Amino acid sequence: MKFTTLTGTVVVAAFTATMSVAQDRAGWPDSFTVGTGSQGGTYFGYGSGWAGIVADELGVSGGAEVTGGPMQNMALVHTGDLPFGMTTMGPAAESIAGSNPIAPGLPMTNACAMFPMYQTPFSVTALSSSGITSISDIPDGARIGFGPAGSTSDTYFPRMMEELGVNFDRRNGGWSDLGGQLQDGLLDVIAFAAGVPVPAVSQLEVQTDINIIEFTEEEQAQITAAFPVANFDISADAYTTLEAPARSVSMWNFAIANCDLPETFVYEVVNAVMSDNERMVNTHRAARSTLPEFWDRNTVMKWHPGAARWFTENAGASIGADMIHGG
Repeated sequence: MKFTTLTGTVVVAAFTATMSVAQDRAGWPDSFTVGTGSQGGTYFGYGSGWAGIVADELGVSGGAEVTGGPMQNMALVHTGDLPFGMTTMGPAAESIAGSNPIAPGLPMTNACAMFPMYQTPFSVTALSSSGITSISDIPDGARIGFGPAGSTSDTYFPRMMEELGVNFDRRNGGWSDLGGQLQDGLLDVIAFAAGVPVPAVSQLEVQTDINIIEFTEEEQAQITAAFPVANFDISADAYTTLEAPARSVSMWNFAIANCDLPETFVYEVVNAVMSDNERMVNTHRAARSTLPEFWDRNTVMKWHPGAARWFTENAGASIGADMIHGG
């Protein structure tokens, strides 16, 4: 098992430890890295935020690493190339079943659930000048950016578009890059699956006029019947472009840990993140859903023993032994 800081890591150094963790630190790493997603996406901003909080609270230097998103994070955390990462329930289920495209046929069962993050809404954005105001307006053969290859968006949004009868030319890239391509007329639409507000969308609406396209009730029902998602409304205050909530669908995100990490270390990491929601929200607004009561949104991954103990002791969680790694 190797826990290394990769090239390009944004390091959050813990220069002072303001508290002493009354725990046996045997086996704790000297530093840690969190696998996130592309720059301009919610994963990177959110992951940098909780890495900083953990570093400050535990006195262990840490940072966020740019990755390909949930599928790659499952692979990196499973192998131990990264100690921590973030994923969504759909890619987690596929990875555990051995259907992760990074390593087909390999059940990734050594990546454990750590704490609930937030729901990922699936939303569509186009320039106002395009005239696209609904899914049915998307022209035949439209150039659609689906985010980084292997991300939650790239895994599920193309299937959703096909389900809704959209014929498209599929494009991939980081959210910031795709936002620039949309503004330059190289893309017709971006299909985002990321916690709101998505930084790339916020940047776009400052620079130009955009349409945030909601699903109709019929489209929403069709998608929830076909995919592991639930109804969701993007709040009107998420973007200045919105004047009312936008109808969407969403999938839950969870932070994950390599299952072999020390129980005491993971317990304290979870404690640092979950004990002060206001501090988390200050790092990213998507953290408004990073609350202990949402522990039960994980129905896919086994829990890390340290995380299971924290939620049992502090959130009244009833996690069966069959859902705890090594239990």
